[in-house]
Amino acid sequence: MADAGRLADAAVEARLARLDEVLAGLESAPGPALEAVRLLTEVYGEALARVLDRAEEALGEQLVADELVGHLLVLHDLHPEPPERRAARAVEKLRPAVRERGGDLEWAGVDGQVARVRLSSGGGCGSGCGGGSADVAEAVRAAVLAVAPELTSVETVQEPAARQAPPAFVPLSTIKRRAVPQETR
Repeated sequence: MADAGRLADAAVEARLARLDEVLAGLESAPGPALEAVRLLTEVYGEALARVLDRAEEALGEQLVADELVGHLLVLHDLHPEPPERRAARAVEKLRPAVRERGGDLEWAGVDGQVARVRLSSGGGCGSGCGGGSADVAEAVRAAVLAVAPELTSVETVQEPAARQAPPAFVPLSTIKRRAVPQETR
């Protein structure tokens, strides 16, 4: 629950969505308003950098862990973690949901500016999991680029589920020890 005067997460999300709309409108009409937004953003970025400079390690970790603050750190190019680590953590956060649907995700690293993720479908998943592998790939792309916009794209490599060979049938008669007739002396 938010403190008095603070915004709940849903309210922050609503304001961010509205902000995107307003900024899109400002981009088409350059002028003093757009310059004011740019200058205000630079000043807030500098203030955030100063907070990080003065924060003790524990507080810095808490700030980085907060989703909204983390996004602001990325926006102002202040995030202390490299994009690869942030992207790998985003994939790990999605992994349990994909596993619940019978698939799996595996972080494969970054090649240049491209994140690579292996996506496999489970035995009962068919061509994908839950709404299909395309939906999972899109969720992975969105999650990775949200935390690491420095990366240019996310490549998901679809891997078929490992097929298990059916158990081999071995007739009991072939493994039973046969009695060897003893020679009479």
